Amino acid sequence: MAVPRARTGALMFMLGPIGFTAPLLLWALAALPVLWLLLRAVPPAPIRRRFPGVVLLLGLSDDENQTDTTPWWLLLLRILAVAAVIVGFAGPVLNPQDERSGSGPVLIFVDGTWADARDWSRRIDRIDAALEEAARDARPVAVVQATDLPDGGLPFQAAEAWRARLAGLKPTPWMPDARTIVEWAEGLEGGFDTFWMSGGVDYPGRRELLATFEASGNLRVFESPRPAYALRPAEFADGAISLTALRARTGDGAEVGLVATGLDPAGVERDLARANAAFAPGEAEARVEMVLPPELRNRITRFSVAGVRSAGAVSLTDDSLKRREVALIAGRDDREGLQLLSPLFYLDKALAPTADLIDGTLADIILASPDVIVLADVATLAGAEAQELEGWVEDGGLLLRFAGPRLAASDVSRAEEDPLMPVRLRAGGRSVGGAMSWGEPKALRPFAETSPFFGLDVPDDVRVSAQVMAQPDPQLAERSIAALTDGTPLVTRKRLGEGQVVLFHVTANAEWSTLPLSGLFVQMLERLAVSTRPARPAAADLAGTTWVAEAVLNGFGEIEDAGRLSGVPGERLADARPSADLPPGLYAGEDRRLALNVIGPDTELAASAWPARIPVEGLAVTRETALKGALLTLALILLAADILASLWLSGRLRSAKAGLAAVLALGLILPVEARAQSGADDELALRATSEVVLAHVVTGDARVDQVAEAGLRGLSDKLFQRTSIEPAAPIGVNLETDELSFFPFLYWPVTANQPLPSPDAYAKLNRYLRTGGMILFDTRDADVARFGGGSPEGRKLQAIARPLDVPPLEPVPSDHVLTRTFYLLQDFPGRHASRDVWVEAAPPDAVRAEGMPFRDLNDGVTPVVIGGNDWAAAWAVDPQGAAMFPVGRGYAGERQREIAYRFGVNLVMHVLTGNYKSDQVHVPALLDRLGQ
Repeated sequence: MAVPRARTGALMFMLGPIGFTAPLLLWALAALPVLWLLLRAVPPAPIRRRFPGVVLLLGLSDDENQTDTTPWWLLLLRILAVAAVIVGFAGPVLNPQDERSGSGPVLIFVDGTWADARDWSRRIDRIDAALEEAARDARPVAVVQATDLPDGGLPFQAAEAWRARLAGLKPTPWMPDARTIVEWAEGLEGGFDTFWMSGGVDYPGRRELLATFEASGNLRVFESPRPAYALRPAEFADGAISLTALRARTGDGAEVGLVATGLDPAGVERDLARANAAFAPGEAEARVEMVLPPELRNRITRFSVAGVRSAGAVSLTDDSLKRREVALIAGRDDREGLQLLSPLFYLDKALAPTADLIDGTLADIILASPDVIVLADVATLAGAEAQELEGWVEDGGLLLRFAGPRLAASDVSRAEEDPLMPVRLRAGGRSVGGAMSWGEPKALRPFAETSPFFGLDVPDDVRVSAQVMAQPDPQLAERSIAALTDGTPLVTRKRLGEGQVVLFHVTANAEWSTLPLSGLFVQMLERLAVSTRPARPAAADLAGTTWVAEAVLNGFGEIEDAGRLSGVPGERLADARPSADLPPGLYAGEDRRLALNVIGPDTELAASAWPARIPVEGLAVTRETALKGALLTLALILLAADILASLWLSGRLRSAKAGLAAVLALGLILPVEARAQSGADDELALRATSEVVLAHVVTGDARVDQVAEAGLRGLSDKLFQRTSIEPAAPIGVNLETDELSFFPFLYWPVTANQPLPSPDAYAKLNRYLRTGGMILFDTRDADVARFGGGSPEGRKLQAIARPLDVPPLEPVPSDHVLTRTFYLLQDFPGRHASRDVWVEAAPPDAVRAEGMPFRDLNDGVTPVVIGGNDWAAAWAVDPQGAAMFPVGRGYAGERQREIAYRFGVNLVMHVLTGNYKSDQVHVPALLDRLGQ
């Protein structure tokens, strides 16, 4: 039996897991049998019964008189009460800890890497216990994280100061830098004891740290017995995705689940595929393959080890996994028996290993919505085809065109620039180096810094003998991204909507140049994101490029917004390891995305090895629990029960019953429900009137109500950040029971199945609209039926609006105050981008006067705004502030979300300020912002 030392320094008496700080008091338990005999000898108080016949018994005697005894259960109750008091004052402690006293400074060294993240809460508890132990002995403490070493000496402070900062201690998604660790360890001076919170994974520099800590004082090591798991980046080959799971500790066989996560067609993140990776006994790696259709594979955003909360167990995917769909269309048929002269031969060879090639008619291809459409010497397109192709490019497609005899002989983009050509072309083209020409074939000029091809080496054997020429134009230099040595453009590009059009001024085969015969041709296609490289690019491949972080991983493997991290040179991104200034995440180049993961393709995991002289403790913290208070409370309860039992045995409880019944009846008579309801009303009134609060109508659909609340929370955050309005948390409003006049603005998402309000609720709604309130009705159907015509939500809105006192409506006019209350707007998108949003119609006499840029439309605020753009989904953020739903695609989608936020800001400002911006004093500033 272990005998820990008590707080005062005396030895503790242990009885199983319970220790006693004053064990001598337990000797009083030996007196309990004597107490039992004494209590048993005292009879209960006699009960008086008046009975006239007792007179006949007077004078009689009984030789066998005996005194009645106290019931055994009452004696037991009293003995237990006394025993609880004795044991309580003996100072019982559950799980008493062996106190290790010491003196001098203490260093708590935390690895703090992704390997610690899985057990991070337990590590924090263990650090807190170490700080508590140091605080008892008044020892100064320094808490240091290996991935964030302090400059200079150790930052020793009071233990309580560090305990207040534990919540801010987080694991980092990278390993310590070996050189930094060694230099820091060599610079430590003085004596101190060390608590090392190890992550269980070996890393360079640990041996030097161990030697330094042992030389400085006592060393205690704490490490979780659970193995650390990691995941290498996914590899794609032969139609299958290959995943390799790692574990730090080898031993018995084990199995882990691997999950592929991505967006479903509705834009909701979910698990798309699962597989199990089995570790053989003694093996540190487990490999598994997933065979998925291209449509599903292209949706995957990350792989992870199921149930492991760590950045090392997450592998982000980039364009190397997402094989792009490329459509190849030639302007003429292949020449029989001459495949090398086919316009598509070299393109097919260059793209087949890294892209999914599709063919068919242009109309069918556009319906399939590929990533890239390649037109090799296609000159003239039919009117309908050209319109469909232009719309596809504007939606984000990449149109890659190659010149040829047909294009050179056509009139395409001659007099005026064709929308599907990046520049205007001269007639006939240009031939150099032939029998009828005066010059030699031209070489390529080194790529400019503004070109997507910057950094690529130009082979000496690439020569151009013919090309189509671009007409001189002020924008020609800007659109030229590759040129010959004489300055004539070889590749031009222009933006068209969200997409782009690129023209190679030479053929896709070797008729006009040797470019398709060189490796530069494949590299140029990769830089244009026509094809993707299945393996990670080398530093030379990314030379001259700049990459910006789109999203980063934290130590727990959670994806976070990258904020305003500066751009990273491509050479550094290719070879660098994750660090504080280069966190793991998804980095975007001009036309491509690249993932930097915690675990690289060659990373090996090794468990931390400790010398036999150093005992390794676990992370479990057993807290002491003092039982004195609980036992004394139990004693009081038992004594109270003894009093009631004694009153019952003596017959005196009957009169007490009447008083007890009166107290209970009084409690039942009080209008508890009414008081609770009144309290709830008061709380609602205080919340809604003490601050600006945005409210939404509760529809009864839990999902819709959740999105509405999240949307108003996101809009409230934007108002707080951008305006002087500081809204409180949004509130859901029940039209039947809640008062509406507290809220200046109500967001009402319309669902097809929500019940109609009662007559009393309609009365409150009409009173609310007449007294200056505003309701934003959102059918969330993109207004496909035009102001609630044929969709289920639109029909429900019509039913809801019939009893309401709604004024005549019109689409928001261009000079409505809502277009300029805070931002200058003409579009009001949400998650959808329907243009029609309806507000109160302008009075018939609202005519724009001469010299007055805006009409005086209304004297107050439009009481209703009606649309179907699903604004709440565009505004919605989770508790961490991340957007809950995708909006659009890429930059255009984020721009649409930003305009949705601006519409919300304008709406709330309009509610709170009315037609303040219609005042003529604002006209000069508004005209200046409008550029007039």
